[in-house]
Amino acid sequence: MIVRHAKSSWESPDLSDHDRPLNNRGKRDAPMMGRKLLKEGLVPHLIITSSAVRAHSTAKKVAKACGYEDEILIDPSLYDSGHSDYLNVLTNQEDRYDIIMLVGHNPISEQLVEVLTGEIVTMPTCAVACVSLPITAWKQIIAKTKGELLNLWSPKGLKIASLEDSH
Repeated sequence: MIVRHAKSSWESPDLSDHDRPLNNRGKRDAPMMGRKLLKEGLVPHLIITSSAVRAHSTAKKVAKACGYEDEILIDPSLYDSGHSDYLNVLTNQEDRYDIIMLVGHNPISEQLVEVLTGEIVTMPTCAVACVSLPITAWKQIIAKTKGELLNLWSPKGLKIASLEDSH
């Protein structure tokens, strides 16, 4: 799973980009996405997040809402990097993890989905892309690995769907 961090706050212009927290919408959207993952039976086996405050906060809120109870790994290479850094993080994981969630940033989240699936997607804040990969070990991932985009959920899309379900 590839997750773009939830909406961040710009209220304190003196904060560095790395230290920006989530705004109120981000604090609402992240748990909603976690509940969606729980409903879909997609609780990650491992969550790895960028070291940026907004990404780590997103990871914690999604994790709590989907029932993930293990440690969330913080990887500084997921901040201010490229899709190859994200791929390197994946290739270094233990094979006992079937479902790994990376929480990071755009445009890298969108680029990673494109590299892994060939599909061009738009990932608004707090979007979750679920990608199936044709591998048996994480170290097998290379830029030419072509997986399948199974789902792409966004907070706005979930809100619209729940409004339609209530009518």
